[in-house]
Amino acid sequence: MQAMRLHTPAPIDEKPLVLESVKEPTPGPTDLVVRVRACAVCRTDLHQVEGDLPLRRAPVTPGHQIVGEVVEKGSAAGRFALDDRVAIAWLHQTCGTCDYCTPVGERENLCDNAHFTGWTVDGGFAEYAAVPEAFAYRVPDSFDDVSAAPLLCAGIIGYRALRLSGVQEGQRLGLFGFGASAHLTIQIARYRGSEVYVFTRSEANRELARDLGATWVGGSQDTPPDLLHGAIIFAPAGPLVPAALEKMAKGGTVALAGIHMSNIPAMDYRKHLYDEKVLRSVANATRRDGEEFLAAAAETSIQTSTTTFSLADANEALAAIKHGKISGAAVLLLT
Repeated sequence: MQAMRLHTPAPIDEKPLVLESVKEPTPGPTDLVVRVRACAVCRTDLHQVEGDLPLRRAPVTPGHQIVGEVVEKGSAAGRFALDDRVAIAWLHQTCGTCDYCTPVGERENLCDNAHFTGWTVDGGFAEYAAVPEAFAYRVPDSFDDVSAAPLLCAGIIGYRALRLSGVQEGQRLGLFGFGASAHLTIQIARYRGSEVYVFTRSEANRELARDLGATWVGGSQDTPPDLLHGAIIFAPAGPLVPAALEKMAKGGTVALAGIHMSNIPAMDYRKHLYDEKVLRSVANATRRDGEEFLAAAAETSIQTSTTTFSLADANEALAAIKHGKISGAAVLLLT
């Protein structure tokens, strides 16, 4: 099969991903082998390819927002049938026995021995991918392959970040950065009755935010008309942290949704954190997050804004993300 492989991290403009022929995966007893139809491209992939995230294996096939069909399964795999359409997300497998895995599902995203699709195991920038059946998802019928793919990380991590922001119905939510994840999160927040304030530099993203119902749109240094009850920072820029905290009402929470972020500047305790403001990270996501989000996405008829690329153009897709040339999500289309 064909796969885009990373041997050595390098700036994306140097095109470090290489198209290679590799063996198709074979299933273990409880695994599925999936023919990849579409794989969305994530900023996490960019961080890995450029070396912001430490390389956990080399070479590796990135990609962790996979939609495809089951073409082979292990002898003990009975959850899905051949030809079923399934999805594969970032969390590939957990140990099931550490303190974070018990009770099952509550904190499995923090598992000490977890594996991650496209980072510690090969992912979806390829014609085939494998996954334990317990970590695969059914794809709602209302989504085609391309529109479903960004739901698998951009959507799921945005959903978890929204939950951890603590914003309730009718309250004000701030979104810092407005890419693949934020343009899905705003739709869930708006459906639940929240007012959404978007902070982004890109005029194209500002226009998309307005189209999706943002109450207010501006830059990170602009002052919104009201204090926020919570915020999510999607952009990997540390200076956004104090900027967001300054805009919080008392008791507000700022959730950091990225796996990587540049250094956070020194903060003033009274100005940024006093009045019981909360700053917290969002690490991975649980299967419960995934199941709940996919159900909510179908219920709310979430719309994904996508730009498609071929498998061989994965470097170009990542470069477009880095240089802000994508409004919404980039998706590799393999069918």
